[in-house]
Amino acid sequence: MSQQASAVPTGNTYDKYGSGNPLVRRMMAGFFGALDGVLPAVAPATVLEVGVGEAEVAGRLTERYPTASVVGIDLPDTDLAGAWAEAGVPGAFADIARLPFPDHRFDLVLAIEVLEHVPDPEAALAELARVARRHLVLSVPREPIWRVANLARGKYAGALGNTPGHIQHWGRRAFVDLVATRFTVTEVRSPFPWTMVAARTSR
Repeated sequence: MSQQASAVPTGNTYDKYGSGNPLVRRMMAGFFGALDGVLPAVAPATVLEVGVGEAEVAGRLTERYPTASVVGIDLPDTDLAGAWAEAGVPGAFADIARLPFPDHRFDLVLAIEVLEHVPDPEAALAELARVARRHLVLSVPREPIWRVANLARGKYAGALGNTPGHIQHWGRRAFVDLVATRFTVTEVRSPFPWTMVAARTSR
């Protein structure tokens, strides 16, 4: 997500969700296990996923919270819109820095692998804080582990392992500290190679 949608690279197109590679499948199982563990036990009535992508996470949310209203946003992309329709997830094109929702609209807000693409993460967090009523879950690649893992599989050597579109880089502690500037951090998990933070607003 970015302030200039047309100018910002969104990363590679590797389908980690649908990969048949056993190592990738194991990594994703760890990621989703961590996500399942930090989601609210009490079902939220309203959920927003910022950077919904192909709606893989949003689809899991609709299964876990069948009575919840789940909405996703992402940068303009007609292919993504088709994926949302197939998944039955209402979606819209929008910018994380200018979310088209009223204050305190969502019980749960997620930004999964989004903030590493954002030129101004602090402004993005401020906007997430504005629309969130209670719970948030945020995840980013854990550096430098992410880049080391890319190099180990022979990817992006010319960029020292940096995935295209990743313009922000955080270690575990640095990302937790960033989230804590806007929210109360309630849980931190480290599924390889990510940092995942559960937090809540002061409301």
